[in-house]
Amino acid sequence: MFLIDEPFVSDFLIKTIKENNFKIIATNEAKNLINDDSLNWINEKKAVEELLNKAEIPLYTNSENAIAWISRNLQNTNLPHAINLFKDKFKFRELIKDLYPGFFYQNISPQAIQNYTPDKNRYPFVIKPSVGFFSLGVYIVHNNEDWKKVQEELKHTALHNIYPPEVLNTADFIIEEFIEGEEFAIDSYFDDKGNIVILNILHHRFSSSNDTGDRVYSTSKNIVLDNIDNIEGFLQKIGAKAGLKNFPLHTEVRIDKAGKIHPIEVNPLRFGGWCTTGDLSYFAFGFNSYEYYTKKKKPDWEKIFKQKKDKIYSIIVLNNNSGIAETDISGFDYNLLKKDFENALLIRKTDYKKYKVFGFVFVETSSNNQKELTEILNSDLRKYIQNN
Repeated sequence: MFLIDEPFVSDFLIKTIKENNFKIIATNEAKNLINDDSLNWINEKKAVEELLNKAEIPLYTNSENAIAWISRNLQNTNLPHAINLFKDKFKFRELIKDLYPGFFYQNISPQAIQNYTPDKNRYPFVIKPSVGFFSLGVYIVHNNEDWKKVQEELKHTALHNIYPPEVLNTADFIIEEFIEGEEFAIDSYFDDKGNIVILNILHHRFSSSNDTGDRVYSTSKNIVLDNIDNIEGFLQKIGAKAGLKNFPLHTEVRIDKAGKIHPIEVNPLRFGGWCTTGDLSYFAFGFNSYEYYTKKKKPDWEKIFKQKKDKIYSIIVLNNNSGIAETDISGFDYNLLKKDFENALLIRKTDYKKYKVFGFVFVETSSNNQKELTEILNSDLRKYIQNN
């Protein structure tokens, strides 16, 4: 069953729902996004009855905006509790603290931030909203000078205006120690027996040690096969602690030089936001992640990589890091952007004035042509921006 909500649903996901005759809950938000009466719409009351009476029904949400609907309607299931365990980063740290003895973390209010003096032995550390999304409001603090800048920026934060409080809430922040290592994002689900199934592993590239953005995520044969066994073992422990069954999730981790996995966050009941990583698996591996979760199928990675070309598949997030205010931008040259990639598979435009993101690009890159990924990673996008 699918619970669709703002801000976006992809044509690929809609097509998947339609071709498989999957049930889709007829909320106002879903109806506003999808104008297709031929879908297998189920009214909200009947959907709630089915979900309450049949715990084995797999539910998928395209957006964390849907958490509010689940909180209102499915209190008698394990879903609200499981969602809250992961959305609240402090509660998540509490859940796994025995797996990471000595790991430093603490809750802090916006008011307390202004009076907080970090212990010099705590640098570097990360501060971020306890309930967050899309790397918004995330800062890496290396020294006292960095901390003063963060204090000043957080005096004026308006992040809560962009997404609902269930998705992004700056009422509380969490401070936690910074983890060195390579960062990865994982799409997966727990089946009806509580076993983990990996659907994608993406390397999150950064331009510098201070970069906290979401510009480039890449997947490939090597990225998947080099990490899947380690990640499966880690996620199985998380699922056992939370009692997860019939549950999809999008997880972000760092893996240190010793190969130990350190979780950053777990995003419940969905894959990557804005239908990104869920759609990308089809381009990269030839299978449909939404179908695999709903039908409880598992990728045959050996067979997949025998048939697929050894290419790198990436999602480019066109966040506005130009320094130019959205109100001063008249347009974005997507055609020029497309020319800068070897094979731009799909360009997904967004309302940049509302979401501060120009869109998303799905690209296929030869392994010997990673220069194009490095260039977009370091770009301020000004060459594509049209000013008023």
